[in-house]
Amino acid sequence: MDSNPTTFISYAWESDDLKNWVKELATQLRQNGIDAKLDQWEVVPGDQMPHFMEKSVRENNYVIIICTPKYKTKSENRIGGVGYEGDIMTAEVLQNANHRKFIPILKSGTKETSIPSWLQGKYFIDLSNDHHFKKNFEDLITTLLNVRETAPSLGNIPNKYNKAITKQIDEPIKEEEIKIKGILIDEVSLPLNDGSRGSALYKIPFELNKRPDYEWIDLFIQAWNRPSRFTSMHRPSIASVYGNKIVLDGTTIEEVEKYHKDTLKLAVETANNTLKEIKLRKKLREEAEKKREEEHKKAIKDISRRINFDD
Repeated sequence: MDSNPTTFISYAWESDDLKNWVKELATQLRQNGIDAKLDQWEVVPGDQMPHFMEKSVRENNYVIIICTPKYKTKSENRIGGVGYEGDIMTAEVLQNANHRKFIPILKSGTKETSIPSWLQGKYFIDLSNDHHFKKNFEDLITTLLNVRETAPSLGNIPNKYNKAITKQIDEPIKEEEIKIKGILIDEVSLPLNDGSRGSALYKIPFELNKRPDYEWIDLFIQAWNRPSRFTSMHRPSIASVYGNKIVLDGTTIEEVEKYHKDTLKLAVETANNTLKEIKLRKKLREEAEKKREEEHKKAIKDISRRINFDD
């Protein structure tokens, strides 16, 4: 590694105990060669906090997100610095598709109560108690240092399979977009109806035509939480994706019919279109790089032919 990796730690100032825990985590990271950036060390009176947060999210190699129930609440309701950082981070993912830059750390609660919806489905690291910390801290270190175990080298494809593979390459299969097939009626849950707040709401699963990848899921969740148009009855943070299902947890079938159906269609369409754009940009970058490499090699060959060492 040419230089020490840098990481910014995002967390909620909810207690002195948490601030001290975060500082100890950052200290241990620095002791392992990781340049951890922490507001407790970087910010002084008079600094512009929005500028610090934007710079920290965008310029570091990684962003570690300390997930607690309070962090989830602030992130999803755009409260304070956590809410502002959440907007910066989701924009960074949407623009650059660099999902691995953002690493969720479970500090307290469960993944359902503590990890913000835009991070749901991501591989998170559980450091919620001493046992988990000792067990999983190495996972964090190897990720930040990019020294995780990798797959063995690929061997050559046996000749007997080459013909079939060549045919697949010559006749590529057109990728099918994600679509909602319908409501999984038998899997709709029952409301509690015990008089408590929200007890009349329940889970409604929707079947998709195929299982989406993690990149599509991230884009869908972002589009659902922050749709370009929505009604006053929109409920951000209730959507999740499991396998080939979208689940709205905290609604009713009447709300789906009147309000959520259009937002669901919009979020799916947005995720499909955004993923297309990301893949197109990637393809264009790869083609441009390949062309640049070919032109470079051609120039080297042309000039090398003119160089005569017998002169």
